[in-house]
Amino acid sequence: MIPFSVLDLSPIVEGNTASQALQNTLSLAQHAEQLGYNRYWLAEHHNMPGIASAATSVVIGYVAGGTKTIRVGSGGIMLPNHSPLVIAEQFGTLESLYPGRIDLGLGRAPGSDQPTARALRRDATGPDTFPQDVLELQRYFQPDDSNQFVQAVPGNGLDVPIWILGSSLFGAQLAAILGLPYAFASHFAPNDLMRALHVYRTQFKPSSHLKEPYAMVAANVIAADTDQEAERLFTSVQQQFLYIRRGKARKMQPPVDDLSATWPDYELAGIDSFFRCSAIGSPRTIQRQLANIIEQTQANELIFTAPIFDHEARKHSLTLTAQVRDALAVEKGEAVGV
Repeated sequence: MIPFSVLDLSPIVEGNTASQALQNTLSLAQHAEQLGYNRYWLAEHHNMPGIASAATSVVIGYVAGGTKTIRVGSGGIMLPNHSPLVIAEQFGTLESLYPGRIDLGLGRAPGSDQPTARALRRDATGPDTFPQDVLELQRYFQPDDSNQFVQAVPGNGLDVPIWILGSSLFGAQLAAILGLPYAFASHFAPNDLMRALHVYRTQFKPSSHLKEPYAMVAANVIAADTDQEAERLFTSVQQQFLYIRRGKARKMQPPVDDLSATWPDYELAGIDSFFRCSAIGSPRTIQRQLANIIEQTQANELIFTAPIFDHEARKHSLTLTAQVRDALAVEKGEAVGV
């Protein structure tokens, strides 16, 4: 069975603080580790009242320090916001502190609005320099070279796996050319998923980092004891998306029984298309939906975001999803006669 992993935005829920959100992140990471999840990734977003993981490298260190075996990384660092040297030093430091457990996922979007992007990095660079920035970052992790005047310390000579993240064909092409693992953000941008996977796999060039394509697919997964309860829990992330679309991002709201009671039809129209790559329901429903995603994408790994208002319900969702993983493994073993 392919590995299951977790993507966390450290949600700040209504009535709570960033401090509690970060404590919940560590609690969830420890729970995921106990359940045998492969990775725990944090995502960089800025100027978002409902997301506490803006200082992503700091949160990665907090989570890695509070866990023992699970890989911890970025899903991702938005490289246009940063100097490649600074990121090399940050992740070189993390790898030095937690050797063999750190992943560096890179994205080319700002992870914010344009005014915030300008406040983050006040020069002319941006998404168009992303390939050059990735190459520069890779050089800082090369073994110590006396001819290289600028070095990342810590950083040089360290094996920090770099991933390319994307929601379009651009990232797929870059990951293929560089021979790097690729993760697609299908949890909110599913439209180009299959085309991006095809581009990545057909154009992949083996490298010293990776001999064959390795694709990870992201999905929203909200599991509960019943389909009805899972669908109710899912309304929190639906509300979050709708507020962002209004330009009024806020803390995560509690779930509601009926979205249409508070949101007009014209705003609800089309929302399902953004969450097409999702598994929402009871374990039996989740198992069927995830099996379908795996069959369609032939992913090497799945990474799940579980944006649920109540922390205990979120932990329960991870527990049920791990049970589904184990059931799928048994099902696959039986299918091949193991």
